[in-house]
Amino acid sequence: MRDLEDQIDVFPREMVLRRIDPDRNMRRFYRLSVEPDLFGGASLVREWGRIGRPGQHLSEPHADEGQAINALLRLAAAKRRRGYQA
Repeated sequence: MRDLEDQIDVFPREMVLRRIDPDRNMRRFYRLSVEPDLFGGASLVREWGRIGRPGQHLSEPHADEGQAINALLRLAAAKRRRGYQA
């Protein structure tokens, strides 16, 4: 059972990033989550917008959960380069 817990820590299925800059009146969020779909695959669900407001969302289908998690990690790395933090 411990191996499963370690794997969950290594491969996140949900992540929330924020970018706050009071000088530029910037308060943004970016939420990523991997969800199972009806066809045995997985979807990367992305939601973004201004903190405190309803955001936009997009669902990207992937063949399996591993591909969706890889896409989540790539997107999170790109957002961190742009100044978003966990």
